[in-house]
Amino acid sequence: MTAIEIFEAERNKPAVSSASVGDAILDAAEKTLTVQSDFHRLFDAKLIRVRHRLGLPITQPTSLRNIPEEHDVAFRDAYTAAAREVGQRFLDAGQLADAWAYFRTINETASVRAAIAKKVAEVPHEPGAGLDELLNLALYEGAHIVEGLKLLLRTHGTCNTVTAMGQVMPQMTPDERRQAAAMMVRNIYGDLQANVRRDVERRQPLVKQNASLRELIQGREFLFAEGGYHIDVSHLHSTVSFARHLDRDCPELQLAIELSDYGAQLAEPLRYPSDVPFDDYYVANRHFLNALAGVEVDESMQYFIDRLQREPDAPDQRMIAFVIADLGQRVERTSMALEAAAPFLKQMEDPAGFSFTAYCVGAKRFDILESSARENNDVLGLATVLLLQKPVTK
Repeated sequence: MTAIEIFEAERNKPAVSSASVGDAILDAAEKTLTVQSDFHRLFDAKLIRVRHRLGLPITQPTSLRNIPEEHDVAFRDAYTAAAREVGQRFLDAGQLADAWAYFRTINETASVRAAIAKKVAEVPHEPGAGLDELLNLALYEGAHIVEGLKLLLRTHGTCNTVTAMGQVMPQMTPDERRQAAAMMVRNIYGDLQANVRRDVERRQPLVKQNASLRELIQGREFLFAEGGYHIDVSHLHSTVSFARHLDRDCPELQLAIELSDYGAQLAEPLRYPSDVPFDDYYVANRHFLNALAGVEVDESMQYFIDRLQREPDAPDQRMIAFVIADLGQRVERTSMALEAAAPFLKQMEDPAGFSFTAYCVGAKRFDILESSARENNDVLGLATVLLLQKPVTK
């Protein structure tokens, strides 16, 4: 039967006595669309129903515009309920991209994310049918970036994953960055450890079983002689950068420190510089990661402070100062960070990002905040700090 034939059959069934003609028509339409699995149109039908009941125009059923104030709550509630039901129907049918479109609209994404994670675990290692759609949904539409990266690494390899991760990093939450960084560190460390072990065993049999990367390279300068290396150095470079998103509780942090130790022994042409203060790339990263791990925290903070004091370029000074502030906050050295970085950060007040005022308040350094306000002739800033120190009482 065609959709129209099904609809006419449903509409001609005896109506429930309490049902209006309009309800009977919409009941038939919804049943037909459900049988046909035409769930997008089912969503429209459900919103036509609520519009019809509220006496609103039905020609643009899904539009949220021009809803009278007295009907706004009722319509939005109906919209949410319809999106939830239709999203679930798509989810049950395994149509994750369509399900995501509805659940994302109402900010109820957990069920789709769980389905994506389950699907990623089931996908074979080799690219196949449906892989591109799943990758696009998880990674590039942001439905589950970490699972998308995991799938990309498994099916397309390290190079593609490093590139993609660099592209999507700004869209990721701090927790997603931490998870993705941990994944990449484990991957690169495992490959590098295996490659170095093979090289060592080729020259020195009877290597300690399960030797760490640090143990494998210790005292074996020959591994790096004449520009020797054991992994794509651009992948190593990127992964060490990603590792700065780890925290003290991540077991991968120690692995990342060992990756930095390895990188620091590479020949100079293979140690690509980066933006300040990571121009001496592996040395600077080792200090940063050591501080995150709680090792030589003050010494590592001082490394970046010394780098700031040597830097003559104003934009680079601000960049280094921001790194100091970020690291100081993460390793509970905010006061130390402020004493060095405050002169370069005092104009930074981004409502969606770093706030010098909020940083000073969090560190309880009202003295620095007050000094900065007076130096900048900032009346509002001074009023703010005075209020924070001496709250108005009734």
